[in-house]
Amino acid sequence: MRRSTEENLYALLRKRTLRDAADLGLETADGRVITYADLDDGSARIARLFAELSLQPGDRVMAQVEKSPQAVMLYLACLRAGMVYVPLNTAYTATELSYFLSDSEPRLVVCRPNTATEIEAAAARTGAPHVLTLDASGEGSLTARAATLPPNNDIFVAKPSDVGAILYTSGTTGRSKGAMLTHGNLSSNALTLHDIWGWVPGDVLIHALPIFHVHGLFVALHTAMLNASRILFLPRFDADEIIDLLPGASVMMGVPTFYARLLRHPGLTRDACRNMRLFISGSAPLLRETFESFEARTGHRILERYGMTEAGMITSNPLHGERLPETVGFPLPGVEARVADGSGNAVANGDVGVLEIKGPNVFRGYWRAPDKTRTEFRDDGYFITGDLVRMDQAGRISIVGRAKDLIISGGYNVYPKEVEGCIDSLDGIAESAVVGIPHPDFGEAVIGYVVLQPNADISEQSIKDALAASLAGFKIPKKLFFVDELPRNAMGKVQKNVLREHNADIFRDTAS
Repeated sequence: MRRSTEENLYALLRKRTLRDAADLGLETADGRVITYADLDDGSARIARLFAELSLQPGDRVMAQVEKSPQAVMLYLACLRAGMVYVPLNTAYTATELSYFLSDSEPRLVVCRPNTATEIEAAAARTGAPHVLTLDASGEGSLTARAATLPPNNDIFVAKPSDVGAILYTSGTTGRSKGAMLTHGNLSSNALTLHDIWGWVPGDVLIHALPIFHVHGLFVALHTAMLNASRILFLPRFDADEIIDLLPGASVMMGVPTFYARLLRHPGLTRDACRNMRLFISGSAPLLRETFESFEARTGHRILERYGMTEAGMITSNPLHGERLPETVGFPLPGVEARVADGSGNAVANGDVGVLEIKGPNVFRGYWRAPDKTRTEFRDDGYFITGDLVRMDQAGRISIVGRAKDLIISGGYNVYPKEVEGCIDSLDGIAESAVVGIPHPDFGEAVIGYVVLQPNADISEQSIKDALAASLAGFKIPKKLFFVDELPRNAMGKVQKNVLREHNADIFRDTAS
């Protein structure tokens, strides 16, 4: 049977952008416009460079580069040529990079010019034959060499099961695992999100996310490109810049930190948001206070959704209908979801259990880790997400926490998010994080880290006294630490592994 090139994700995106908006595209902070036609031509020239370097479909192309339109061209070139794109967080050190190089065995590594020397040395040790550079302005040996070549307009005829990207999980324990995401995974998720979020002609997206992660690279770019939308393509989040852009935009995707920072800006008003259609939040839990304060200031209810590296987006609050704070909505169309105990048995509605999912968005498995892949899937094909959730009668899901973050203190289960919610609801509290650390009597003890609002005068004991009115004693943190900020990764997720390490020994010699 003859296969269609449109099963290649790039062919799907190209059909929309060049048909409907070849003259629109990415608009940078300095006023440049890189049109969709430019993206197509640039990615075709990079695809020609792949051929010059003797890369073959299925070869890995690793990128640790700053955000730029040319970095998007590199990603699109990988899709159209059948390569496997491996984006890496720009914060990873050379030591960390060595692991990713040896694990994924890329044929080409694209890095920032200022890291080229050490990456070339690491690439030589792991057998990667080619290293090219790309900086934040789009300059470097990658684009310089590609610019001299004619475009290769061929598009690899991909099967839906062909891997388009490997994204390494930002796990807090053990080695990161490479999640293999196929053209079928990425296409199905993009089409679903484009539909359920009601993209319309003329939508303009504010894009201030990094592009080494599912949120910025896949969710934001794919849906906007399917819509042939203008993309206001910012190098990073800057509240002043966002406020200036809001009147000319209609959609924004961000992490909760974006919205918390916007709330501190005097320019966030209903008038500034007068043309906005949709604010979307994900990658970390959105606090109720942020949700409610944002609505009060702007008239907009933020749409919270939930996803993960291994499956893209999984659930979403509705575009039309009630968006409830501290919930992530319903499973996406085509996604089957159930809540189970540790053995895979379904729990009653409203009870806490581990979310398990099945659908076209769920990844093919972990790169070169078949045993790990098998342990993460049930025999009936459901993927075990590791996230603790509650599902109500209507099917709406609330995230309780990660199964690995569950604290078992004195034989009792403590769900950190429940405790954090109670702390965050207190006057004067900006945010909190709760973790478990070793305790000689209880196995684990609950401790908390608290960020106060400016000028708040709150003591550790006053917080504990307030919690006693709503929480069982075993859930109340035995110790609270006041900090200026919580450690976060690039996507705004609190790094609880870092918090667990800070005070891991404080109860070592304690008996209570």
